[in-house]
Amino acid sequence: MKLIVEADGGSRGNPGTAAGGAVVIDIDSGEVLVEVGVFVGVATNNVAEYRGMIAGLQVAFDISPEAHVHVRMDSKLVVEQMSGNWKIKHPDMAVLASEARALIGPRPVTFEWIPRAENARADAVANRAMDAQASFRA
Repeated sequence: MKLIVEADGGSRGNPGTAAGGAVVIDIDSGEVLVEVGVFVGVATNNVAEYRGMIAGLQVAFDISPEAHVHVRMDSKLVVEQMSGNWKIKHPDMAVLASEARALIGPRPVTFEWIPRAENARADAVANRAMDAQASFRA
């Protein structure tokens, strides 16, 4: 199975109230399979971005443990760090990247940067989690 994870995160304050969000999509049909929001509490935007991506990956692998996953995000930082193109200097980011890599393991996962305008679904999910100050899966 091939899945797309569109992920985003946001922080109102930076640091401030933060949440991540992700939408898992069947690549063949274009159908949205799951939306997942993860309330982070007080954190930076970058932490929220990572949390949204990790939540999306977890849901994708829950759906299909052997899925080929293509992650699309408007966070150049997360995409480049997870692709191995940029060094991870901040300790918080290193911990999150390590968590993501452990989750991915040997599975085929690719990363793509997209403009913010193309990431509206994941952004809306992250904002719903921030507004509710709660995590959810729908």
